[in-house]
Amino acid sequence: MSNVRTEAPPYIVEDGKSSSIESVPPLPNDQLIARPPIDYSSFDALCRSTYRRFLSLWTRRFVLSLLAGQVVSLCITCTNVTTQELLNGGWALPTTQTFFLYFSIFIVYTPYTIYQYGFKGWIKMIYKDGWKYIILATCDVEGNYLVVKAYQYTNLLSCMLLDAWAIPICMFFLWVYLRTHFHWTQILGALICVAGLGLLVGSDQLTNKDWAAVNKGKGDAFMILGATLYGFTNATEEFFVRRSPLYEVVGQLGMWGVIINGVQASIIEHHKMREVTWDGRNIGLLFGYTTAMFVLYTVAPLLYRLASSAYFNLSLLSSDFYGLLFGLFLFHFQPYWLYFPSFTVVLLGLIVYFWHSTPEQQGTIDIRVPKYVTQRGAMEAEVNETGKQGVAV
Repeated sequence: MSNVRTEAPPYIVEDGKSSSIESVPPLPNDQLIARPPIDYSSFDALCRSTYRRFLSLWTRRFVLSLLAGQVVSLCITCTNVTTQELLNGGWALPTTQTFFLYFSIFIVYTPYTIYQYGFKGWIKMIYKDGWKYIILATCDVEGNYLVVKAYQYTNLLSCMLLDAWAIPICMFFLWVYLRTHFHWTQILGALICVAGLGLLVGSDQLTNKDWAAVNKGKGDAFMILGATLYGFTNATEEFFVRRSPLYEVVGQLGMWGVIINGVQASIIEHHKMREVTWDGRNIGLLFGYTTAMFVLYTVAPLLYRLASSAYFNLSLLSSDFYGLLFGLFLFHFQPYWLYFPSFTVVLLGLIVYFWHSTPEQQGTIDIRVPKYVTQRGAMEAEVNETGKQGVAV
């Protein structure tokens, strides 16, 4: 694996110009060592060594990664359900809908960034590093828009299969950014997860849940472009949050997302804004959608640090199983039996993904404030030191 440390990473770093501002203590049971080897000398040795390897998987960091992956998967399901209910009620403003998401993460994370950096430091950060966050936010906004548009033109089968295109794109950009060398067991784990998706697709085909495509070529092109942007933004955001504070990255994504999304919504949806119904039901659904997306955009970068953005994308393949649970309890759907083995296969793939490699080996975490910014703790320490000197004088 790339960038493997042989000792615990220095989570608090000071070099006179920049300093770490997030204390990320190493989790217990997490060791940057290789997995126990598999012994092929005899059948008994094979069984024992395989069992030891299996036990070595279940570190605190891996368990948290697995759980965080299911949290974001559940959030995706919540957004799908609320979006479908909005569409059923005649509320179809995809760009306006995501505006509230970007606004929520902007008003939460940006003030805290200003608190940490100071207003002048925040302005400097925008001036010097804003360009990279503009690229990230633009790709995120347009990725969301293109995927929603794809569902309007192509069929369900194409959407489900082509959406998985984000996985190899994300893995490619992880290699570009972090020089991650994927072990063949990670490729196998990804393929097993996609096989679980295949079972789900087969279930939907057998139960006739698909719909006719209005313009399949156009819809498929939208989905491929959207999935490509998804993969790029996931890997890029991981690259950022491994080196910068989470609140800086997410706050900037929210700020530029509000601007880009707001301009786009005012251009292409300003007429429909007056036509749709803004009643209590739709506002409640918008609140539920925004809440689920806020949790997703908060947990996702944490998952990028715990494991990787590729693992994040693989975890999302289990979201349709949670959609089934929503359908059972809210709409009394009758599940097809393939849904249950498909979920099991996806979880199996998520475990196999780290059968050889460890989450710690996916990239280093070296979180620092920009060199041109004085972090709040450092400023307070300087003020206190100055005060002591004055008293001494």
